Amino acid sequence: MSENHEHQATEQAEQTERDERFGPGARGEQVAPAQARRLWHLLEPLHAVVYYAPEVFEEAGALGYPTEDRWGSYFPFRAAPLGPVSAEAVTSAFYSFQPGMVRRYVEDAWKVATPEAALAARRRGIDRLYRKLFGDLVDSPELAEAAALARRAAEAAVTAGRPLAAANAALEWPTEPHLQLWQAATVLREHRGDGHLAALLLAGLDPAEALVSFAAIGAASVERFESRGWTREEWAAASERLTARGLLEADGTATEAGRDLRRRVEEDTDRLALGPWRALGPHFTERLAALLGDYWVAVLGSGLLPSESTLGIGRV
Repeated sequence: MSENHEHQATEQAEQTERDERFGPGARGEQVAPAQARRLWHLLEPLHAVVYYAPEVFEEAGALGYPTEDRWGSYFPFRAAPLGPVSAEAVTSAFYSFQPGMVRRYVEDAWKVATPEAALAARRRGIDRLYRKLFGDLVDSPELAEAAALARRAAEAAVTAGRPLAAANAALEWPTEPHLQLWQAATVLREHRGDGHLAALLLAGLDPAEALVSFAAIGAASVERFESRGWTREEWAAASERLTARGLLEADGTATEAGRDLRRRVEEDTDRLALGPWRALGPHFTERLAALLGDYWVAVLGSGLLPSESTLGIGRV
């Protein structure tokens, strides 16, 4: 057999294995990086609503977590898959939050409730919320299909070097399709988020600089980014460092070099997020995007999510 034929045979064998694992049409090279960003835009609201819903706040309050603002449940509920980790570990995994803010919410979090109790509470909260938002659609075949496709993509995600994705992927899958959809959305957004941190590190942006440089390209207002806990002095110091690198103008807006750097960060993030969608394949990726529309609209129409996000959805 010639070298070319051997190569073709190897490619065919690999494709056959992909088809057996993920279904016909799982030909990842046809999935463009832009699709990874598109699916993130569709799935992120389905995940993130857990941090704003009254039903989730009620579950958090029943455990003893403060509910005066969303952070009292955000930190323990998002960190719970990691186990009873320290504030330093959460600061590292979440990256862009001011360390003192993380410490304030995490230092005693596992004395209030165990991670297992937090995980059960967040699942109860999202169950209640989804049933309210989706109504009869909770039991629809379309939601079941969307959940199955999203789960297939999530289970294909390679989580090496991605602690939050790995921790969520290791959780037992719920049986109800709407909860499977939320868990899959969570695994996929944390997979993308972990990759985004790698892109920020490659760009040489520390946690505060990551936010300052993002605000500088108009991803969100400086006031919105203040929710991450950085003091004005820390923000100003990060701005000075970026200005010295030629990435910021004197008025705080990005220079051309600053815009180029942030563009590369987002493009690297898209490429690092492609794995699950390559595994799912272009046909099923498109099908999932089409199926998610009703649920995406329901979440956005609830008014629970802020109109401006620190993630820059709709702006990057």
